[in-house]
Amino acid sequence: MLSKKTAIGIGAGTVITAIGVASLILSLGMQTQSIEETVGIDKNTVYKFQAQKHFHELVNVTGSSFHVKLKTPGTGLQVDEDFKKEISFDWYSLEDGQHRINVTNTGDSNLKVAGKLEFINDPILFTYHAVVAIAGIIIIGISAGFTIRKPRGF
Repeated sequence: MLSKKTAIGIGAGTVITAIGVASLILSLGMQTQSIEETVGIDKNTVYKFQAQKHFHELVNVTGSSFHVKLKTPGTGLQVDEDFKKEISFDWYSLEDGQHRINVTNTGDSNLKVAGKLEFINDPILFTYHAVVAIAGIIIIGISAGFTIRKPRGF
């Protein structure tokens, strides 16, 4: 029969392991993020992400006037210009690497930034999710050890 503390430890370890494994599985492969953002007067917004070759990116900026600096890896799309009214960027990644989009509001009204970005997660997040899953397994192991022999003081 399991003690109350052992059952709680095994339950908590199971939940932590499940969260780590689910996050690990969901972070694999291509991720898609939809953008719907408002940028205030004299403010800017920056998007940095890693994309692989052939990923499709779409960004639309609407406002009175604004500056867009867009940098893609290699010989891909490179923009550093001022615009008025509206501009749309629709491109496919030519190489694997980091994309950077910086939109600065230079006008007298708010900007609307909308789009869809396809990217891959940072590899360090994979390691982080694996560590969370392993921590849950360790908690289960330690809790199960309490059923074999209770240490002094418990």
